[in-house]
Amino acid sequence: MTRLLIIQPDVSDPIGPLGEWLAEAGAELDVRLPPEQELPASLGGYAGLICLGGGMGALDDAGHPWLADVRKLLASAAGHALPTLTICLGAQLLAVATGGQIAEGEAGPEVGPGLVSKKDAAWVDPLFADMPFLPDVLQFHRDVITVLPPGAELLASTPKYPYQAFRMNRCVYGVQFHVETTPDVVRAWAEMEPEMAELTRPGALEAEALIAAHAEIAETWRPFARRFVQLAAGELEAAAESQRQLPMA
Repeated sequence: MTRLLIIQPDVSDPIGPLGEWLAEAGAELDVRLPPEQELPASLGGYAGLICLGGGMGALDDAGHPWLADVRKLLASAAGHALPTLTICLGAQLLAVATGGQIAEGEAGPEVGPGLVSKKDAAWVDPLFADMPFLPDVLQFHRDVITVLPPGAELLASTPKYPYQAFRMNRCVYGVQFHVETTPDVVRAWAEMEPEMAELTRPGALEAEALIAAHAEIAETWRPFARRFVQLAAGELEAAAESQRQLPMA
């Protein structure tokens, strides 16, 4: 079995269908929900790492002091090129842990089912290459990544916020959106954050619309999850080294 550490920062955002897709691809999931469940001191013994989303901010250490330990683990994963997937808050934690920056989005929250657009680097990426040009995703966030970590490759964007997905050190990924949700989870978020829910298009958070949206998400992201397990197991080669060059002095 390919053992993956799953960090779940918030009880409101479980691994959901993504966990089912990872397990059916051969992964063994070690899910930790801090602070009730202690985080490991290191990533030894794990073939990969996944960090999910949550309602807190990536730098909200005053209310959630264990976030510093999450950032340390993410920085270690990035430094050692451990296959990693970070989602929404997880991607923001990865960004700030490795030299990027985040802030509250000046254009307001992104909420509801939507599409992201693949960028050039995604077409030759081992996880993103086989995805459609406009993959279906679920958005629910206020904060955004404003500066990517040094050396990160941009993989997907939206017109509202450009840094929707990125890769660093060949196999460490951040995605600003969600792919692990269920209709019930999204409706619960909408009830907790009614002001954000009002910002989505009319009808987008109704039951039938969310069921249809999650069917589209599953079609695209279930194979993605399988490829991530193959990457963690060493059965899929990581991305090529970045060909970008620093400008001449």
